[in-house]
Amino acid sequence: MIGIDLIKTSRMNHLIERFGDKALYRFLSKDEISLVKNYKTASGFWAAKEACSKALGVGIGSECSFHDITVYKTQGGAPKLKLSQKIVDKFSIKYTSVSITHDGEYAIAVVALESASADKV
Repeated sequence: MIGIDLIKTSRMNHLIERFGDKALYRFLSKDEISLVKNYKTASGFWAAKEACSKALGVGIGSECSFHDITVYKTQGGAPKLKLSQKIVDKFSIKYTSVSITHDGEYAIAVVALESASADKV
């Protein structure tokens, strides 16, 4: 399953300017916020979570919230995803992969998910 998302970084900048950290807590955990360097990083995390929810086929909502998806970084700085146990169980997720990039005023993320149900096809 694959999902992609694009966000104009100025949108995130306006959100942070207007609501401060409260805006970040809406979609990020305390640990994720500690990784955010600026509004562009926050935009990338937003795009990664949206892309993940799209790969699940449900989007952000009652079946999958922003807080069911956690972005963290390897020692080398590569982004990784951790899904809540609820999501892992519901969708039989075995593996996640994420790529985040920034270009000009945009952040883009692509997420690939592998589920146990894919083995049965």
